[in-house]
Amino acid sequence: MCQASHLSSPTFRAASLFYASGSRAQTSGKFISGCIRQLRCCKVVRQYVGRRLTHELAIRQRNTEFFQKFRPNRLCLVSTPHNFSRSLSLSRLSSEEFDVVVIGGGITGAGVVLDAASRGLRACLLERDDFASGTSSKSSKLIHGGLRYLQQGDVRLVYQALRERKRLRRNAPHLVHVLPFMIPILTKNSVVSKKIARALGSAMWMYDLTGGWRIGRLHRRLSADAAFAHLPTMSREKLSSAYMYYDAEADDARLTLSVLRSAADNGAAIANQCRVEGIDSVNRTQHSVRVHDIVGDTHFAIRTKAVINATGVWADDVRALDEASHPDTIRPAKGVHLTVPWEKVRNDIAVVIPVPSDKRSLFVVPWISRGDGTYQFTYIGTTDTDYKGPVNDPQCTRDDIEYVLAALNASVNTDVTLEDVTGVWSGLRPLVKMDDSSAKAGRTADLSRRHRVFTSDNGVVTVTGGKLTTYREMAEDAVDAVSEVLGTKTRCRTKSMSLHGAKGRSIRASQRDHHLDGRFGSDSADIAALIANDPSLSGPLVDGLPYLRAEAVYAVTHEMATSIDDILSRRTRARLLNRRASVSAARATADLISPLLGWDDAQCSASIAEFIDACAREDAAAMVTEQEFIDSHKG
Repeated sequence: MCQASHLSSPTFRAASLFYASGSRAQTSGKFISGCIRQLRCCKVVRQYVGRRLTHELAIRQRNTEFFQKFRPNRLCLVSTPHNFSRSLSLSRLSSEEFDVVVIGGGITGAGVVLDAASRGLRACLLERDDFASGTSSKSSKLIHGGLRYLQQGDVRLVYQALRERKRLRRNAPHLVHVLPFMIPILTKNSVVSKKIARALGSAMWMYDLTGGWRIGRLHRRLSADAAFAHLPTMSREKLSSAYMYYDAEADDARLTLSVLRSAADNGAAIANQCRVEGIDSVNRTQHSVRVHDIVGDTHFAIRTKAVINATGVWADDVRALDEASHPDTIRPAKGVHLTVPWEKVRNDIAVVIPVPSDKRSLFVVPWISRGDGTYQFTYIGTTDTDYKGPVNDPQCTRDDIEYVLAALNASVNTDVTLEDVTGVWSGLRPLVKMDDSSAKAGRTADLSRRHRVFTSDNGVVTVTGGKLTTYREMAEDAVDAVSEVLGTKTRCRTKSMSLHGAKGRSIRASQRDHHLDGRFGSDSADIAALIANDPSLSGPLVDGLPYLRAEAVYAVTHEMATSIDDILSRRTRARLLNRRASVSAARATADLISPLLGWDDAQCSASIAEFIDACAREDAAAMVTEQEFIDSHKG
């Protein structure tokens, strides 16, 4: 083994109608500006919306209780230990014919294969690396509407995102949790100055009316003292007041995995480490997808009626396999995050801080609760910049780190330095290029986060763009496009479908129970069973982090983990939290999982070396500028 009055105004009535009806229509700028003029933070408006919210929530609660009692969700099937098996899926992939092959195992592809399988289509999914190994494990981990999109006038996107946020909280309550956000109003250099704080209050009401209220809470104004209590490392003298509003958070990689396991529960065949090398089309409803199984080093072809390309920033590369030319439609935007010890910031809620150099803002989010109101870490992000480097290996460079730390140190007084950074991650957003050249030359932060669905002449469907929160709606649109190609009528069934792990959850009796429930939901009982059978599995996987040795075992036996990186980067988030501690744990992790994966000494050593090398590349990138990093990959 390897050792290793406003109420009667026409504007308010129109706003109320918009809020009540949930119209998806574009809202005109004139209408929005009218609402902002009228919806001041007056007491009567607050009372009116509060009454509406209370009434709406009461109705929804009664409806929920009724359906839970008399119409249980029959779409959430009982899982078996073997329905998310790589070997079983590979056997099916090489022998069965499918209605749809989904390429890409990020959150979008996961949503697509679940949508297709739940409609009764014979569906499968292929991922060339590990699930969520690209952008879907490197997001800001927020399920939100996007207040800044509302400020940009994209009311429709915000409405759709907030509606999907509500569905996610209902369908995956074990993974998606309410998170308060605070926007400090400072005497100077604030995200918002005192001069425009009143206008921000109006924007907050618009956020509530657009769908923010669905989370069960409305925004409110905080006094300077109350705001300071939430971020005591901020200069009290500079603090004027603050606004608090509510969104949600989720572990993006675990959400992706839960969606994939839900698809397997509904009959989908799913496999990682399978690279698509070609798409051969006889006609629009007859395709052969050529696949290389990287683990077994074998090749096979899958017969299918339809193909959906959901590969994010690699979408153009997959389209080139079908269209024989590279369409050049994706403009990658890099977003980086830094992790620091919580004691350096001491925020008990998420805080929006300004970036003085370019008038943007960053999120400062507490991470890994200790259960007593304190946390182990805080992460800060995200940036939003054009990316010209290798899409397979985006890194957090010295420029990125200095940018984020400068913004953080402008808001807190603890002098956070590079030596304090315990983890980093860098992801690429697959933004869709706009048609006009002036837009292409602008900032990526100004590009829309809406998604697009495209069908090629051969009938191959591509879905790209969008954001984590709206993945389900993206998937629905993509499968609708496939149904149109196939000439069939199918109905989306994912709007109210509970995701894997959401049903049958146990009461949280201890901090360990709370930790496991927030990651596995009802599957936490399987972890407990592993520990009961082998008490040594209750020990920590990585020193100083809450993950258990049993979680690594479960990742291999039930979650298709095939490497140390899979376990320490995505099945757990150890590498993002504390890279050095994760490197120290690599050998012990290998010793634990080697028998389960059937590794010999060479395979064990190779997986350790691969993980350590990936961490070393992060260390090296932090020492060079963005341009130096890009130049090092040329030629």
